[in-house]
Amino acid sequence: VQLMESGGRSVQPGGSLTLSCATLRYTYGQYCMAWFRQAPGKEREGIATFHSRGTTQYADSAKGRFTISRDKAKKTLDLQMNDLKVEDTAMYYCAADSNSGGWCALDAYFSYWGQGTQVTVSS
Repeated sequence: VQLMESGGRSVQPGGSLTLSCATLRYTYGQYCMAWFRQAPGKEREGIATFHSRGTTQYADSAKGRFTISRDKAKKTLDLQMNDLKVEDTAMYYCAADSNSGGWCALDAYFSYWGQGTQVTVSS
């Protein structure tokens, strides 16, 4: 599985942004995909997860503002981010792994990672 993130850019506080993660190799079976982020000097943080059965999980920092979704036709995992805050500034990473459990924890182990896309929120 190869993952490639896109969509990161600079945006003003209160703005919106959609990140996309393209899966460049076909995946079989049930799987988990997720978005993580890491700000300078901080630990990596799980933001949202998506299981192939359609279940999702969100970090408290993302609830009500971010939406994770899978576009099967485009083979992408998208993260719609609204009402962005300065503290959302970070490198955002996409991750994936096989998973038959039906849902994905925010602290689950992921074997495959993208290179990341930078999101900067500033005025």
